[in-house]
Amino acid sequence: MIKKTVFRNFYLILGLAFLGLIINMPPKTSLFGFTFYRPSFPLRKSLDLRYGLDLAGGASLIFDIDTTKTNKESLPQALESLKGNIERRVNLFGVSEANVQLSSQMGQNRLTVDLPGIEDVNQAINLIGKTAQLTFKGEVEIPPEATATATVYDLFKDDTGITGAHLIRSQVKLNSNNGTPEVSLEFNPEGAKLFEKATEKFINKQLAIFLDDVLVSAPVVNSVINDGNAVISGNFDNKSSKTLSAQLNAGALPLPINLIRQDQIGATLGKDSIKKGIVAGLVGLGLVCLFMIGNYGYLGLIADIGLIIYGLITLSLYRLIPVTLTFPGIVGFILSIGMAVDSNILVFERMREEVRKGKDWNVAMELGFGRAWDSIKDANACTIITGFILFNPLNWNFLNTSGMVRGFAITLILGIFIGIFTGVFVTRNLLRVLAKKKI
Repeated sequence: MIKKTVFRNFYLILGLAFLGLIINMPPKTSLFGFTFYRPSFPLRKSLDLRYGLDLAGGASLIFDIDTTKTNKESLPQALESLKGNIERRVNLFGVSEANVQLSSQMGQNRLTVDLPGIEDVNQAINLIGKTAQLTFKGEVEIPPEATATATVYDLFKDDTGITGAHLIRSQVKLNSNNGTPEVSLEFNPEGAKLFEKATEKFINKQLAIFLDDVLVSAPVVNSVINDGNAVISGNFDNKSSKTLSAQLNAGALPLPINLIRQDQIGATLGKDSIKKGIVAGLVGLGLVCLFMIGNYGYLGLIADIGLIIYGLITLSLYRLIPVTLTFPGIVGFILSIGMAVDSNILVFERMREEVRKGKDWNVAMELGFGRAWDSIKDANACTIITGFILFNPLNWNFLNTSGMVRGFAITLILGIFIGIFTGVFVTRNLLRVLAKKKI
């Protein structure tokens, strides 16, 4: 039974390694004259690594948050709601790598929005700070003598009661007939009932759609619509339709914000520096692997295999979560590699001690992991606590909550947890299957 469990765990490890390899492979790879494509996954997110401002460049916006009209009990919820709304706005705008962070400095709440790859800062500012007000108005009868001088307001002043508050979501779709972009709307149950009444009332008439009191579209109602769905069509291009959809989805902000600083930032490291950093990291990793082999022989080789699996799992989670990589974040990842190697060293040294006492190999291996666990647990627990303090999930005023520090903390914490898993579970089961000799 024990042997069956060991091999089951071994195959599980191989499966995790293979899955990590697939996730981390480029979308298209050419090798030995053959072209390989990364399999598609049923995910609504990209598997590409996200890079911060120091690696990709872009725009950084800092907003002052007005909390004077909000009581202390509801303030945390209002701040998180504000952060969520801003994230939806920039993500729907197409900036999926945006980093939105709340911070507190000298008792003043701040919102920092980092937009890697953004060139038009003003457009981003308008999107973040603006809320689109959606209204529906029906066509009214105009006396013949007043038709010539009638304004848009005169033609469409029968308010249906439908507003953006009744909107569940908005999406950009392509018209099936001509392929032009249009914005679809889905209403909540109350909005669906109002929309049904409006289409019934204005059948064979125009039902105008206004955005911030500006006429967007005035389609003729051909039939009663009772499914709560509508379409805004007009002279949209891809950019304007995305912006409109983002504004409609964002809704009103729970707290007023005021832009106090904006910066256009270039990639401070650049591609050449990034490549050199990667080369340096690989050289360092290679030296670590050689040290493990030189000091522990084939056991060190098994530990190196576990370290490779650790890297594949970690990078896969960076893509799946996703984690925005900055230079401090990369430093956190490299530091966590060192902690993972340290766990293996502790285990191997305890195994050596048990072998010197005359213990059987299998017994020495199990005792080595057991004795090393307390040291591994204590060392990593202290590092995790430090990481959580740096990350500051509760937004304590007396702690630094900058994006750079949090980027370092999140990669460090994630790396430590995965390092414990690979050191205690992966390496242990690899040793049980592959290692049969004494140290």
